[in-house]
Amino acid sequence: MGADFVQFSLTPILIGTFAAIACALPGNFLILRRQALIGDAISHVVLPGIVVAFLVTGTVAAVPMLIGAAGAAIVAVVLIEAVRRLGRIEPGAAMGVVFTTMFAAGVLILERTDTSSVHLDVEHALMGNLETLVWFRAEGWASLLDPVALASLPEELPRMAIVCALILGLMLLFWRWLKIATFDEGFAEAVGIPAGAVGFGLVIVAAIAAVAAFDAVGSIIVIAMFICPPAAARLMTNQLEAQVAWSVVFAALSAVLGYVFAGYGPLWFGAQNAVSAAGMIATVSGVVLGLACLYGPHRHRVGEGRAPAP
Repeated sequence: MGADFVQFSLTPILIGTFAAIACALPGNFLILRRQALIGDAISHVVLPGIVVAFLVTGTVAAVPMLIGAAGAAIVAVVLIEAVRRLGRIEPGAAMGVVFTTMFAAGVLILERTDTSSVHLDVEHALMGNLETLVWFRAEGWASLLDPVALASLPEELPRMAIVCALILGLMLLFWRWLKIATFDEGFAEAVGIPAGAVGFGLVIVAAIAAVAAFDAVGSIIVIAMFICPPAAARLMTNQLEAQVAWSVVFAALSAVLGYVFAGYGPLWFGAQNAVSAAGMIATVSGVVLGLACLYGPHRHRVGEGRAPAP
């Protein structure tokens, strides 16, 4: 069983891991900026944008999906401002109304759309299709040098690997700006750092991660990974660099253990069918956060409102 497990499970495990890390990296700064729910908002907003992009182009390629998600984000901003002004309600309530309405609209449109030609339906939108992303032509490490075998490699793997590497590279490139703008926007502006542009860029990066991960893992993992690994990491340390490192470890651990438990966990308890890998990965990330809340060495300091050292 060991050899079969490696052959048939390594590809989806890698895809899930790259997706989790890509979301967790910007999630660290969203959490420190007290904007954690932006990740949740993005995952809700991208659905109608992706569905409309599919209706227009007939494909679920990365570029049309990203353009559709960007368009949906612009519509969301306009609607939030309109609801806030016309309804005279506070911004948080306006955001909640718009995000849930747009997500529900995306689900309704998806249910009424013929998507039989692609892997796009309501279940896919929520849970992804991680279990199906198997490299069936893989026959050992030699397949990495076999053009025929590489042709059948799930496209989600190189896509998520590239996006994950891009996000990591951008974070390293703008690390100093991110640190200063996150902890003290006033000081950042005083020393010539465009704090507003940094914040906007962070949201754009989070949106790219969400859209790239959407096709493989669905919105459930995207929401969980933006929040759970960074929040758990925040409870482990007061140093920013260490927090980011912990979040990567927690994200990868959640992806690997979640996938394994989804496939084999039910068998250990006498059940016959596997459960959703996306749902189990999100569940494991929640358990990790719960354990960090109970046993994390810095859990008390978080309650006091202290931020990690820049």
